[in-house]
Amino acid sequence: MSAPARAEPDLPEPLHGPTFGSYDHDDVAWLLTDLSKADLEAPVDEREEAVQSGRAHYAASLPVEYQPSTEYQRLFQEQLATSASQLAWAVGIVTELLLAARGPNLVLVSLARAGTPVGALMRRWARFAYGLDVPHYACSIVRGQGIDLVALEYLAAHHRPANIAFVDGWTGKGAITRELADALAKANAHLGLASGERFTPDLAVLADPGGCVETYGTREDLLIPSACLNSTVSGLVSRTVLNHDLIGPRQFHGAKFYAGLADVDVSHQFLDAVTTRFPAVAERVAQEWPTLQGADRSPTWAGWRAAEAISRHYGIGDINLVKPGIGETTRVLLRRVPWKVLVRADAVEDLQHIHILAEQRGVPVEIVPALPYRCVGLIRPRDRMVASAMKGRHGPR
Repeated sequence: MSAPARAEPDLPEPLHGPTFGSYDHDDVAWLLTDLSKADLEAPVDEREEAVQSGRAHYAASLPVEYQPSTEYQRLFQEQLATSASQLAWAVGIVTELLLAARGPNLVLVSLARAGTPVGALMRRWARFAYGLDVPHYACSIVRGQGIDLVALEYLAAHHRPANIAFVDGWTGKGAITRELADALAKANAHLGLASGERFTPDLAVLADPGGCVETYGTREDLLIPSACLNSTVSGLVSRTVLNHDLIGPRQFHGAKFYAGLADVDVSHQFLDAVTTRFPAVAERVAQEWPTLQGADRSPTWAGWRAAEAISRHYGIGDINLVKPGIGETTRVLLRRVPWKVLVRADAVEDLQHIHILAEQRGVPVEIVPALPYRCVGLIRPRDRMVASAMKGRHGPR
């Protein structure tokens, strides 16, 4: 990655591996504050109750890192081998679309941490296809709090904001897409950026099952194996943290580096498995991306409407507790208090990792014939958590 053009005295510097995270120095520059020594993990049930009651924001603490069983690790390896070619194709499509729109001075900024493996792969595609050295940063965005403004100041000081593309792994119902658009509108005004020089809110993702972005590899509810694990497939970096007791006004949002999990880290394996498939899919990508470029890619927001309908049907009352799509369902099972999982009838055989996690958490799986997504995770509403606690148990069995 090329060195920054100039330094700003009141802005922090990015973090790099191997001192922070397990990715190589050039894979990504983390616009984060190192909170590795902070005690931030809380039991999942306790954390969920605090978030839903309004006593704490979900980004102020961290869930305890899920440690996958031997069976689950084996399943991850199988899924990676099966899906690597399709992922390579989607990486190629979305990177070509971005290069066509932004040109060779493209700068990738992934939304940490789910977007970071994807950003690293897109950087590799640009090098593979064109020999380009595309800078790749990772920054934090927090639902209800916005994107890290200090990180945006850093980016604006070192790159032309109009060249920057924000990257994530997938969309669910579109909450982060909306958060990004709102946050960038405020940031552009705050930084006084002129028209044509502003940050663009178009989010680029591998999979857009929610129909809420214009730049995507596919709108299928694609299984992305990096969604199946936490830090061990994301450079050993935690989910991002915005805790004002630890983060000052001129600091980036924070995260932890779980160096102690190095023995089970598959971050490089994931990147390498997909990268090795680039040559095999290159011709197909070259043939197909111009067709997608010329197609109507307008957001439909079908995912948001589906989430609202599911929330009403199950009497949840809070759309934030409905997490549609494979990636979001996996997250619910890994780090929230799941209530139930909905699986589309024709997808049952393709979601082995979902069934394993649901069984481990004691969560019922409900087969739904006409589900818009392959699966949907429902977080247990607070009133049902309280009722369960009064009965002396913490979830359905």
